[in-house]
Amino acid sequence: MSEHIEPAGWWSRAIRPSPRKRLGAAGIALALVAVTAGVWLSPSVAAPSTSTASAKEIRLAAENEKLRNSLEAREDEVDSLERSQAKAAAERKAASESGKAKAAAEQAAAAAEGAQKAEAEQAAAAARSQGKAAAERAAAAAKGKAQSAAARADQAEADAARARATAQGTAPQPSSPAPAVKPTAPALSELLASEKRQFGLYTPQSPFNWAELDSVSANVGTAPTIAGYFQGWDGPFRPDAVTRSWEKGMLPMLTWESRPLKAANNESEDPAYSLPTIIGGAYDDYLHQYAKDITALGLPLAIRLDHEMNGDWYPWGERTWDGDSLNGNGEGDYVAMWRHVHDIFEAEGANEYVLWVWAPNIVNSLASYAKNDATYMRSLYPGDEYVDWVGLSGYFRPPYKADQTPTFDYTFGRSLDQLRSITTKPIFLAEIGASEVGGNKPAWIADLFDALARPENSDVRGFAWFNHTVTTTSGGQLVTNDWRIESRPDSLQAFVDGVTDPAAGFTPTTTQEP
Repeated sequence: MSEHIEPAGWWSRAIRPSPRKRLGAAGIALALVAVTAGVWLSPSVAAPSTSTASAKEIRLAAENEKLRNSLEAREDEVDSLERSQAKAAAERKAASESGKAKAAAEQAAAAAEGAQKAEAEQAAAAARSQGKAAAERAAAAAKGKAQSAAARADQAEADAARARATAQGTAPQPSSPAPAVKPTAPALSELLASEKRQFGLYTPQSPFNWAELDSVSANVGTAPTIAGYFQGWDGPFRPDAVTRSWEKGMLPMLTWESRPLKAANNESEDPAYSLPTIIGGAYDDYLHQYAKDITALGLPLAIRLDHEMNGDWYPWGERTWDGDSLNGNGEGDYVAMWRHVHDIFEAEGANEYVLWVWAPNIVNSLASYAKNDATYMRSLYPGDEYVDWVGLSGYFRPPYKADQTPTFDYTFGRSLDQLRSITTKPIFLAEIGASEVGGNKPAWIADLFDALARPENSDVRGFAWFNHTVTTTSGGQLVTNDWRIESRPDSLQAFVDGVTDPAAGFTPTTTQEP
């Protein structure tokens, strides 16, 4: 922008005086002009004398001087006024700038305060959102856990029974030496080739005490052919469990859990026993020694390694109910772990004696990703070259669903379909039972044997019955599930009728004395 310059002069300065003072100055100037004009315009007369003209001139000069002085005073006054106004303008400008700076500072402070407040509100909103999300996740997890409670309760009962056996001092006994005379046992190849139906039995103290197993055998009229027991990875190989079983003419079936034996069923998180830890070799020394001891004994046994892997209640599962990683495990880790253990046994010669049983849980009450189709179960299968039998854990137990029937097909049908889509290996129902709650146990047992007699189930080699009574919490209430075969006379009779029916394929044998 160009600057406009005013003409010089007291009447035309950049900063003008007030109107009153300008009028005063103008009056003095006019008076001076009038006097001067009067002098110059007055009629010419003869000068009376030099002294008289000089006096007038002196008086005029004095008046002019007086006017000049007055004019200069007025100019000084105007200058002073202009300086005062300039100072006032500068002060106003400074005050304005100070006010603007103050306002800007206040605005900045207000903006900062607003930003802090907004940030705090955002943080509070984020915290509320996170809290809400966490609450929703917790609610979803609780819902998922509640939905899977039926499946997990089965294992809780098994664990409780094992804990009871441990408390009685019968489970973790010191390993006893092999007998001087090794009992007779068929070769593993003969066991694998046999199509005879197998009747297995879990009792709280077997194979270290036969009292209850012998009682069941006497009541049923048929001797079991498989003795089931449990062990964790915190204990050495028990040769006495194997020899005692073969002395009774039974194949020992070890449910071998990669965790301590006394671990509770709800302890699904145990980083010390995560699948990557096992695959990484943390337990190789233990596994090599275990395999060497099996080879040294030289008697066959079945090993159900890390069962029910398609659930979310054991530390060897890969997924939680919501599909997240469980215990630090990832996709494919279960298969890698199984093959790792199998390869160590192969290196030590133990696979000449081990019948490997891969046994998931029935899928009825599992998460949708595990029950809708066979995709998840298939991802956990180690492969036919690593497995001899495939199995299932399955119970008829409360809380019962509205559409649930006391039938073999409802309990096992969907799960058998998944198994058969994965492999043609023989099937063994590795852990089953029925509760007396609801009064349908006899009907369920009868249908079990009827179903096993059907041609489509000829690939089922048999079952192992979980013969325990356990009190647990179900649906928020304490429920006692009596899984025992002889829990009531009608239940026992249904079992006797089924197991002795030739169509079911179980060959009765004479009950042996303890």
